[in-house]
Amino acid sequence: MPVFRILIVDDEESLREMLKEFLEGEGMLVELAQNGREALEKLHSLSFDLVLLDLRMPGVSGVEVLQEIKKEEPELPVVVITAYGSVDNAVETLKMGAFDFITKPFKLEELLNTISRALEVERLKREKQYLLEEMQDKFCFEGVVGQSPRMKEVMRVASLVAKTDATVLIYGESGTGKELLACSIHRQSSRRDKPFVVVNCGAITETLLESELFGHEKGAFTGAQARKLGKFELADEGTIFLDEIGEMSPAMQVKILRVLQERNFERVGGTSVIQVDVRIIAATNRDLKKEVREGKFREDLYYRLNVVPIELPPLRERKEDLPLLCEFIIENHAQKLHKKIKGISPQAMRLIKKYNWPGNIRELDNVIERAIILTEDEIIGVEDLHIFEAPREPHWKSLKELEKDYIEEVLEYTGGDIEKAAHVLGISPEELEKRKT
Repeated sequence: MPVFRILIVDDEESLREMLKEFLEGEGMLVELAQNGREALEKLHSLSFDLVLLDLRMPGVSGVEVLQEIKKEEPELPVVVITAYGSVDNAVETLKMGAFDFITKPFKLEELLNTISRALEVERLKREKQYLLEEMQDKFCFEGVVGQSPRMKEVMRVASLVAKTDATVLIYGESGTGKELLACSIHRQSSRRDKPFVVVNCGAITETLLESELFGHEKGAFTGAQARKLGKFELADEGTIFLDEIGEMSPAMQVKILRVLQERNFERVGGTSVIQVDVRIIAATNRDLKKEVREGKFREDLYYRLNVVPIELPPLRERKEDLPLLCEFIIENHAQKLHKKIKGISPQAMRLIKKYNWPGNIRELDNVIERAIILTEDEIIGVEDLHIFEAPREPHWKSLKELEKDYIEEVLEYTGGDIEKAAHVLGISPEELEKRKT
């Protein structure tokens, strides 16, 4: 059973001592203050679960103490004690954030009931915090949330690889949280106190990407008015995250391969070789194996990057994680938006689970944040979600496409052996060569 610490603030010594004896008999820890100034000193030096506060005191008044409490610790419950003739003042304190008030003279049972209600709220808050921390330990890897079998495997592999300097290649659709996972691996690694640098390779043109990654010297090209350090230099001793690496041109792939092999590079327009100690984590939403077979991605670079592959499943394939994800998203946004949100209605959760989430976690985050902003209730309902899925035209593959896909699967199964694949397909090796092009 939790032990609560209570601060009693009253200028009547006999009342203070009587309340102290009574509450200690109920198993509570009690601190006393005879005026507002002493109360504020205690509040700054100790942590309390509840304050019993008399309104009328010499010097610093109870109202001033309440204002300071709500400024410094807005969640700390305060029960106001007031004389019968000051009930109007006590009601005003409720508007200021007091939990409740009790008028003198009062019965100890009445006071204990009020205290019990206030502490029950505090107990529930502690319990919620404990459950959140427990969920964090069980189902979280530095912010990556999930309890589905596939996500547990993702977190298991991520926690193991984080202890090493191995290169990681993260696969996943847009919005599945690839950058978050990469950052989580960095934060769990020995490089956690060094930079984590992000580069979106698909958002920058090839010419600019080289300068962005490796930097440039003054005068290297038109507009290069000063030396610029590249992302690899900025990430020295830390981690660089190369997002959408499948978008890189063949020429850039060669340069990245050199960095992986030699751990050095030259700035654009420079001649000095720059050594770096950088861990590389890459990510893609493409099938790089297929890209290698089609000659669109370098095989040697693929194997350099694919040391430890991690596949993040799309949200539609891990719907059992939705309640947990929603809880974490609500906790995050409600605090920033200063909204009190207790959860999601069962009907709204059924809609969330039914929806296919083409935008994955990024879309879920946007939907929940918008719902928190727009709702006027403490429970997010169906009408707050604004979920819709645009109808899609079905994509029918031609027989030629189906044949090509099937041939690729057989070739992958046989390790690229033409004769074995031809035998499986029941055609000659020569015919297979024609059909696979």
